[in-house]
Amino acid sequence: MLVLVDLDDTLCNTWDAGKYTLLRLIPFLLRRRKFKSFFYIITARYRELEQSREFHMMDLDKIVEKLLGKVYAKITPEEFEEIMDLVDRVFFSNLKLYPDALPFLQGLKEMGAKIVLITDSSSYWQRKKLEYLGIKDYFDALIISGETGHSKLDPHNFRLARSMFPHEEEIYMVGDRDDTDMRGGKDIGATTILVKRGYFKGRRPKHADYIVNDLLEALEVIKNEHEKRAKA
Repeated sequence: MLVLVDLDDTLCNTWDAGKYTLLRLIPFLLRRRKFKSFFYIITARYRELEQSREFHMMDLDKIVEKLLGKVYAKITPEEFEEIMDLVDRVFFSNLKLYPDALPFLQGLKEMGAKIVLITDSSSYWQRKKLEYLGIKDYFDALIISGETGHSKLDPHNFRLARSMFPHEEEIYMVGDRDDTDMRGGKDIGATTILVKRGYFKGRRPKHADYIVNDLLEALEVIKNEHEKRAKA
């Protein structure tokens, strides 16, 4: 059995931590009279970056730099360093595993599953999260867009995960985003399980075989599917 698992908003509360960070960043920007960046944030114009492949492979500092660059022609290194110090400190003080994440991963291990993390963003940023959250050792392989040069908007990383374990015929994809996780999973013939939480929970899915509220439900789906296959 091969289970591909997303990280952000599937195993940990990345969007919530990001929201807290934005809320802390707003008064900081207002005190420094950065009014244009304030309006950029409150009008959620950052959503225009969702479909950018480059965005899905960038470090946090590069993302912030890109966002600020859309608003200001130039920002001083001192201002940028001060902003990044605040962003890093607030983000990681609010980043947490979901309560069902460890039982989910442990349950998969008890089933003998090979678990592959397949995640977007830079190598440094995602590996820092894994170390901070203490879950790196649960995975048999890590596929990070910043390392492969491909985001989950295309099927490359899903096919790479499949090629790492060619003898595993029973494949599952568990994630929170339909147009990346679920679509990529379908490309390699996986049973796709969408967890409805995080930034994308309000989107209508097109590629999910199952829609669940949490990872414990996802684990039950996998167990039931596995039993059905064993009996077939």
